[in-house]
Amino acid sequence: MSYDPDNVFAKILRGEVPSTKVYEDDATLVFMDIMPRADGHVLVIPKTPCRNLLDATPAQLSACMATVQKMSHAVMTAFGATGVTLQQFNEADGGQEVFHLHFHILPRHAGVSLRPPGKMEDRAVIAANAEKIRAALAG
Repeated sequence: MSYDPDNVFAKILRGEVPSTKVYEDDATLVFMDIMPRADGHVLVIPKTPCRNLLDATPAQLSACMATVQKMSHAVMTAFGATGVTLQQFNEADGGQEVFHLHFHILPRHAGVSLRPPGKMEDRAVIAANAEKIRAALAG
């Protein structure tokens, strides 16, 4: 399978599709999920093309995992979470829907279930949650 440069995350990277960016460095971008399963649900993607874990380079994986760790701490702080769930899907049969490597980070609280997938969140709520994460990153 080859990488599709017209996938929605590639379009976000090129600025063709809007997103609520929370953090970026030379190798990765972090933005809010528009259908969050928990408050503070973010996505981490590499800035370079790859479909998923199966074709990613070690450098892409290393950069993503460093950002995943940084953002996991930030979302836990921002939302007073006591844990974090990391999700990552590969190929259609593995549950992948957007074919650009991405990691979901979901802050978690004891006794609180994840919301069902597929429900769009209000933009104002997403923006407010992004600001909480940015504040946590700023220290």
